[in-house]
Amino acid sequence: MKKKFLYVAAMILTCMQVFSQANSQEARKLSLAFYAISNLYVDSTNTEKLVEDAIVGMLQKLDPHSDYLDAEEAKELTEPLQGNFDGIGIQFNMLTDTLYVIQVIPGGPSEKVGLMAGDRIIQVNDTVIAGVNMRTTDIMKRLRGKKGTEVSVKVKRGNQPELIEFRIIRGQIPVYSMDAAYMADPTTGYMKLNRFASSSADEFRSALAKLKKQGMQNLILDLQGNGGGILGTAIDLADEFLSRGKLIVYTEGNKEPRTEAEATSKGDFENGRLIILVDEGSASASEILAGAVQDWDRGLIVGRRTFGKGLVQKPIPMPDGSMIRLTVSRYYTPTGRSIQKPFEKGNSADYRQDLIDRYNRGELLSADSIHFSDSLIYHTLVNERVVYGGGGIMPDVFIPLDTARYTAYHSRLAASGLVNRVAMNYVDRNRGNVASTYNDFTAFKERFEVPDALLDELVSMGTNDKIEFNEEQYEQSREFIRLQLKALIARDIYDMGEYYQIINVENAAYQKALEIINNESLYQRELGYK
Repeated sequence: MKKKFLYVAAMILTCMQVFSQANSQEARKLSLAFYAISNLYVDSTNTEKLVEDAIVGMLQKLDPHSDYLDAEEAKELTEPLQGNFDGIGIQFNMLTDTLYVIQVIPGGPSEKVGLMAGDRIIQVNDTVIAGVNMRTTDIMKRLRGKKGTEVSVKVKRGNQPELIEFRIIRGQIPVYSMDAAYMADPTTGYMKLNRFASSSADEFRSALAKLKKQGMQNLILDLQGNGGGILGTAIDLADEFLSRGKLIVYTEGNKEPRTEAEATSKGDFENGRLIILVDEGSASASEILAGAVQDWDRGLIVGRRTFGKGLVQKPIPMPDGSMIRLTVSRYYTPTGRSIQKPFEKGNSADYRQDLIDRYNRGELLSADSIHFSDSLIYHTLVNERVVYGGGGIMPDVFIPLDTARYTAYHSRLAASGLVNRVAMNYVDRNRGNVASTYNDFTAFKERFEVPDALLDELVSMGTNDKIEFNEEQYEQSREFIRLQLKALIARDIYDMGEYYQIINVENAAYQKALEIINNESLYQRELGYK
């Protein structure tokens, strides 16, 4: 704590040297307030918490994205974006308070010692983790550790009566951001990117090369639900689509000069039809990429208006590992559109309410419900198509939220985790039988049908969890639930990519993109070519 306070004090002294006289007085005022509280207050105080609360309080008055992270939160924030971590190399889900191994990463530490998909980890070192209501984060802390260290796990496998013990030497585990990359049809590739991590551009290029060998000429890049990540990665990916010298994005702030990023000559997909899928969950880096592609008329944006997160945060590390993420500038697309949606300073509650307000206004259901003033009209840089500012990226082709297949009953089942749990139960009971019946994923996709008994099991489990059965809503959602179960079973037996190959059958944006990308005249017309 003393180290952190000395660091804060040093920052205050530095500020006092460079700020105006008024600001210098304010800095001394802050320092005096801390001194008075910590030394004169009637009760004992936690000085470390005082410092942290003061920092949090100041940041909350600025904007929705300036924030403070303690040391653990800072590590959790940056780790998924670094492209790897040290651990045992498994993908898992928690089911009825038990850790089920979904997949064992090929070549990873767990595969080397013989851990298998379907195993249930009961104990880590001397700690029982099954049936004790342990938090997932606490379990992960026990499994992860420095590369080269050893961890002992005891596993329940199938119907074997005895637990099997494995001693695993932890290693570096890659974290992939590309969920799926496959041929949607003989000439169209599809990629699903879940975040913009340090490895994402390399993953993209690798997937691109493989799909090109399979005959890919056109590409659908799915950024639905992608909340962003590293700015440099968004720039690298935009560079794959744009020719040399074209502006990708620029940032500018009150105390930050304008900084521009331009495309180089290294792009591997500067030609060929391109469609990017977005929705209200696509934010930040996703919006930078979509905005650059749209502004240069390089491809079409299909879906719904994106989130509108266009504030740039600068990480300011503290000596104890904590971090301030301070907003220092805004992102702008090549036409000069600010990506950031309007917000009231210090009012993050209203800011978080925005998506609910969009739904209530009908914006997720009809493009006609979205209104822009003339001051928010911009024109693309090649074909001079009308595009809109005011926050987020408005798609070229609007896809309404599909409310027909979603019901309150289905939402309660999904939110409780029961849909996922039923799929995992099925895989746990039938993994070997499915593998022997279907030689590969293609056979599974074509021939496997979710049995009615599995749907009955889901309804029964819902009733046991006090989710009241609604027959009308169940009938409305039944076929989509069946599709979800099939996709989840495919994920658990094969991989995440196979999940998307199944679930995209009911993805309206995906289906519309396929229709447009395979119709050259329609594609060109949407882009504004005569």
